[in-house]
Amino acid sequence: MAKYYDVIIVGGGPAGLSAAYSASLNGAKDILILERDAEVGGILQQCIHNGFGLHHFKEELTGPGYAQRCYELIQDDPHVEIMTDTMVLEVRENHTVLAVNPKYGLMELHSKTVILTMGCRERTRGAIRTPGYRPAGVYTAGAAQRMVNIEGYIPGKKIVILGSGDIGLIMARRMTLEGCKVQAVLEISPYSNGLTRNMVQCLDDYGIPLYLSHTITDLKGKGRLDGITAAKVDENMRPIPGTEFNIECDTLLLSVGLIPENELSRDLGLDLHPLTNGPVVDQHRETSIPGIFAAGNVVHVHDLVDFVSEEAEIAGKYAAITAAKTAAGQMDPPAEDIPVEPGNGIRTCVPQHIAKTSNGEDVKLFMRVTNPMRNVRLELRNRNKVIVSKRLLVAKPSEMLAVELPAEKEQALRGILHVAVCEEV
Repeated sequence: MAKYYDVIIVGGGPAGLSAAYSASLNGAKDILILERDAEVGGILQQCIHNGFGLHHFKEELTGPGYAQRCYELIQDDPHVEIMTDTMVLEVRENHTVLAVNPKYGLMELHSKTVILTMGCRERTRGAIRTPGYRPAGVYTAGAAQRMVNIEGYIPGKKIVILGSGDIGLIMARRMTLEGCKVQAVLEISPYSNGLTRNMVQCLDDYGIPLYLSHTITDLKGKGRLDGITAAKVDENMRPIPGTEFNIECDTLLLSVGLIPENELSRDLGLDLHPLTNGPVVDQHRETSIPGIFAAGNVVHVHDLVDFVSEEAEIAGKYAAITAAKTAAGQMDPPAEDIPVEPGNGIRTCVPQHIAKTSNGEDVKLFMRVTNPMRNVRLELRNRNKVIVSKRLLVAKPSEMLAVELPAEKEQALRGILHVAVCEEV
């Protein structure tokens, strides 16, 4: 089976649905979403708590409610086709996608542009090399969330959570509401890695203890987990001898970070950023291969799905524009490339470079700081001049920052754009 499309979207989560909606609005006629699960919606299907949609839809929604809103935008769109139960095996440089599903078997699908929206996966115990036996009762927080919210099973009664990522904090509250006892949340960093609202609503409101600068040094139990040994860590995140203590538990949930799903990107040969673990993109979310776009958690891990949708709509818009130009045989002249360089206090910034346009356009940059800070100023500098400045009362690594670069300043860029935070004077 071989078919031809304007835009093929790999992944049917909130990023894929938002990209399809935007591509259709911007003139794409044949859009295909490929989703490996039985239905679209991605990870939002198991996120039954509220707090989604405040920025994008201007109201508070649950995860399934947000996914439904995204789906309804394209539900009756004649230009959008959805294939579920479909695994993408390969994306090629010529925009050919190799996929397989039970209905059509092996498919070779051709497109003018491709958008990668595969999301991310959880880091597992093997990735953090926790010592001890391998008993039953050790889960990633997302696996436990699916088990409780969709499958209807309780993984255990006495819970310890390693890591203070948002999924771990939300599961601390969820397990408490299910009648379980959350013994502790352990975090190896000296600060929390979750949103402030989740710290308050999930831990403080339920009296769940949080141990910062602590990690697990041993798992106890062979057949089933029956306890863990925790220890304080030093500034190099190494356990301090003599600080060990035991916590009784039958279940350990790991919330130790997310990894963008970029196996297809690697096989395709896209340039990947070493810190975000996602494709290097410009402000249109176009990757190092022309006509291949990427958006959402596959580019860099977001803390709010609203920003995922915003980024995906950018990718959908420019994928549709590129597809139309390809159909018309038009080729844009090479744009001047402006590298975006993270400076003092900034760990990552997306986009990593700006393809300067002839008439200028507003560019939104997303970044994360290296450490928690207070009363600082976020600055964009070009040719040793501050061109955008934004005051921040609080900046945390767990909360993504966003700043707008106006069109007239984008047009005037020369050389490197530096992004940094500095202390308020």
